[in-house]
Amino acid sequence: MNIAILTAGGIGSRTHQDLPKQFITVDNKPIIVYTLEAFQQHPNIDEIYVACLEGWNNVLDAYAKQFNISKLKRIVIGGKTGQESIYNALTAIANDHIDTSDIVVMVHDGNRPMVSQDIITDNIVKQKIFGSAVAVIPTAEVVFVSKDGCVSNEALNREELWRTQTPHSYNFDELWSIHKKAIKDGIINTAASCSLMQHYGYTTYFSKGSEKNIKITTVEDIEIFKALLNAKNDSWIKK
Repeated sequence: MNIAILTAGGIGSRTHQDLPKQFITVDNKPIIVYTLEAFQQHPNIDEIYVACLEGWNNVLDAYAKQFNISKLKRIVIGGKTGQESIYNALTAIANDHIDTSDIVVMVHDGNRPMVSQDIITDNIVKQKIFGSAVAVIPTAEVVFVSKDGCVSNEALNREELWRTQTPHSYNFDELWSIHKKAIKDGIINTAASCSLMQHYGYTTYFSKGSEKNIKITTVEDIEIFKALLNAKNDSWIKK
């Protein structure tokens, strides 16, 4: 069984809007709904859990009904951090399923609505082969190291740098165990599950990402998302 966990607990402070970023409407549809639809449409995703910003549960539930997101199993309260939101979703899965030994969880940012069917498929395939999978893309730009953001004397080798995206997929029992251990160890604010798993000695295996698989955090990102939704390749461009 493959279960998608969507994290949608952020308040969207960097977009400077009255609504949380995941509920901003683009082309008559909230951003979170685009993300839900991607996993709803994939034949290998069985259930969807969403860790939602507190107070917005009913809004999300109404949108799910309006847009026929039938795979939505449960909406849980999101945490103050991404780690806490994922933990809350994992807790709900553990409570809902007696046997979790065959469950694979795919953690994805709710405000990353351009995730393609190919990205989801490759993530599932790589997880099955290696036991885990993290969507990544190569780093095209030169990256400098700077302590003050003003000057640098060190550049990193971009050929060895990979930018992580989501989804991240793991066996449920492994991820659940590590999240519980992290809390016991006082680790409560890890940015991503892949960082947490690596902290405890797990190897990170890559799956396919895409420059189009953007994470919406700013107004500029919303503008890019709108452009991507309406973009069509010229006939001469090779795919």
